Amino acid sequence: MSARDDLKRSAQPVSLEAPGRIDRRYFFRGGAAMLSGLAAAGLLQPADSGRAFAAEPQQYAAASETLSAQTQRVLRWAGTTNDWVRPRGAVDHNVVIVGGGQTGLSIAYGLRRKGIGKVQIIDQAEPGKAGIWRDVARMHQLRTPKMLIGPEQGNAGLGFRAWFETNNSPSAFDGLDRIPRTAWADYLTWYEQITASETRYRTRLVDIEPTGDVLRLHLVSDGKPRTETTRKLVFANGYNGAGGASVPGFLRALPPEKWMHTEKPINFEPMKGKVIGVLGAGASAFDAAGVALERGAAEVHLFSRRAYIDYTNAPPTAPARPPIDRGFPNMIEWSYVLPDAVRWRSQLARERSVATVPFDSMNRAVGHDNFRLHVESPWDSAAMSGGKVAVKSRGATYNFDYVIAGTGYQIDLAAQPELAGIHQSIALWRDRYQPEVGESDKVSGAYPYLGAGFQFLAREEKDSALLRNIHCANLAASASFNILVGDVPSMVLQPQLVLAIAQDFMAESVDLTVNERSLDTPLMPPDPTPYQRALKG
Repeated sequence: MSARDDLKRSAQPVSLEAPGRIDRRYFFRGGAAMLSGLAAAGLLQPADSGRAFAAEPQQYAAASETLSAQTQRVLRWAGTTNDWVRPRGAVDHNVVIVGGGQTGLSIAYGLRRKGIGKVQIIDQAEPGKAGIWRDVARMHQLRTPKMLIGPEQGNAGLGFRAWFETNNSPSAFDGLDRIPRTAWADYLTWYEQITASETRYRTRLVDIEPTGDVLRLHLVSDGKPRTETTRKLVFANGYNGAGGASVPGFLRALPPEKWMHTEKPINFEPMKGKVIGVLGAGASAFDAAGVALERGAAEVHLFSRRAYIDYTNAPPTAPARPPIDRGFPNMIEWSYVLPDAVRWRSQLARERSVATVPFDSMNRAVGHDNFRLHVESPWDSAAMSGGKVAVKSRGATYNFDYVIAGTGYQIDLAAQPELAGIHQSIALWRDRYQPEVGESDKVSGAYPYLGAGFQFLAREEKDSALLRNIHCANLAASASFNILVGDVPSMVLQPQLVLAIAQDFMAESVDLTVNERSLDTPLMPPDPTPYQRALKG
């Protein structure tokens, strides 16, 4: 398949709920249905809904050709820098990025923009399945505003808006409330292709062996063990890459076919006609509840330990709420320079706050008559009883056919197998910062205390060389950078990581002997012939 064919496959109108594998025939056949669905969901303004998306084959082909030509033009304008990194011995890679989702792809492109070659992305997923957007994420729309900076790394021609408007129309983008999830997935597929990212799929990192200034990586690739070396390693493996899902022990003790966490793909078909219990009241929990109801669950009960549901993106008729005081709005990329006390309290506020839920995700579940919401109702236990999962909460017992855990993620570097050999050397917040009285928090203290370039720092100076070449751009970086790292809003921070890696390579590329010799070399005048005739006298 040619590069142009690849681009055509990704340059297609959007759908809210499309099959995992999307092809042209699907879009051409379903154009009218998509338009009505988008309008009904409030994603298109009624006045423009009939003309917003290209649905005819001729329009599709024209959009594809336009997008291809436009993107190649802006890439040429952005310019490329040849690989300037001085080779160091027989090292396989300059940088290996663990994770082929939006964060890994964006960082890889940023490194190439800086002229850093030999960048390899690895992901344990099947080709085309990296990230969460086609199987784990269940929302209709992204939870962030559509105008946020994304993975384009300063090149607007690679942004979602350029991709979407070229495939559809400017008015279609203007009519969006937020970005449809499957449109974002299609955009990332196109982004990976157009930036020529070299993602190696079905590849998992199992161990890191520091060897001098080089990292020896033990991998399993296509089921076979192999060892490769790299000078830099970047963890861009999302929310699940710093300790995994946070799951109560009584759920883990249940038969695996009776419970599932929202971090994994869920087969909702067996839930038709069944009674489902959902633990947790965040956005993922509400999205899972909504899908279960849409797939025909008899009842869905969602349990929150909090006294209320904190929803966002409410329609204009809802009471106005003051925005959360972030201290420095629109300056997220400078958050690292804030005092430790400020960053600690921001992290502490996140830990103590009620999880926010987009209004449309909440309403997706609440709109069903067979949905039941239980507030101030933590689960005390869950155990099998007569083929059902018997859950005890506030003195009452509920019997469920299946239970879903929307209980978020934990930060525990010791739980990551690939960090087994180094996690004890990594400095955590509890090692570097002593909170004020009343501000201690065990969970926040478990986050790694990172350097300005997202690099791990050492608990003891003797381990600094071991860790300085390992950069952490997953959920574990959130406490150091005042934002949930891995989400779209955190992408404005990525140039700091890219610059840190480039600066390290630049410093390491200097040959002091050659530098000194160049200063001592006598200056030799060039041949004067080209200007000889102009000499006077």
